[in-house]
Amino acid sequence: MKNNLLGIDIGGTKCAIIYGKRHGDNVEIADKTRFETTGVDETIARILNELEAMMKKHDLTPDNTLAVGISCGGPLSSERGVVMSPPNLPGWDNIPICRLVTERTGIKANLQNDANACAIAEWKFGAGRGTRNMVFLTFGTGLGAGIIANGQIYAGTNDNGGEVGHIRLSEWGPVGYGKAGSFEGFASGGGIAQMAKILLKEKFQMGEKVDWCTPDTLDEVTAKLVAEQAAKGDPLARQVYDTSAMYLGRGLSIIIDILNPEVIVIGSIFARCEDMLRPGMQRVIDAEALPGAARVCKVVPAALGEAIGDYASLSVACI
Repeated sequence: MKNNLLGIDIGGTKCAIIYGKRHGDNVEIADKTRFETTGVDETIARILNELEAMMKKHDLTPDNTLAVGISCGGPLSSERGVVMSPPNLPGWDNIPICRLVTERTGIKANLQNDANACAIAEWKFGAGRGTRNMVFLTFGTGLGAGIIANGQIYAGTNDNGGEVGHIRLSEWGPVGYGKAGSFEGFASGGGIAQMAKILLKEKFQMGEKVDWCTPDTLDEVTAKLVAEQAAKGDPLARQVYDTSAMYLGRGLSIIIDILNPEVIVIGSIFARCEDMLRPGMQRVIDAEALPGAARVCKVVPAALGEAIGDYASLSVACI
């Protein structure tokens, strides 16, 4: 049995090559190389060179390595193994990344968008292990989802399945995914920062002061800063997280009603700020979601933490 796996995590600012070893139902991350994402041709050349170097370092060959898993932001075609102009990767227009990797290494390559890859990782190795119907939400800079349905990743007709961040939850609100009042607008780092800036600007225009921000530093406000102040009990910051929690509950209620999952796994900001988000989220789910569906669905934080990107690419090698 081929127990060696290789992963490629392609991000807008950083890329990584990961070597993993399978041990039964578990994967050990054995080695990793990181480097900056630069120009298209330069980055692709660096990916292939670092992949080849990793193989040489650990004596990996097509005979002892199962596959190379590639995790990348969409849009992309998982079926054709082609990256198609992701907004965080300017110039990556119809790049046949799987073919390039296989030609260089002789090893089969699989491609998935990053939300799907993280869903597979949490399903195989994290908080969704043992389930057949699971949804993973990123809740980071943006809001994406990966869906496991009946024990398989569900990508949709053209890899747009799971783009729940685009659902409009309110006629007005923070902009996310190109849409005011979207699920991503209310449940993402960018959206939380937007909501905070609106409330802060109201304060400043009324001549009020805020201890942790001034009109000159308004543009520097981040979701992390708001979370820090909310944890200290600041009323404005708490209002922002309470609003995010309420709309998170609305979005999750839609997912629960439509997909009837066993578990919804939420990463990043939810995993770090669960104590501030869960109470408001749960109140809305209790009021809005179908009782029978809500009763069998657990909402839990992601289990793989900061290593989820590594596990994600290796998980794609397993499918």
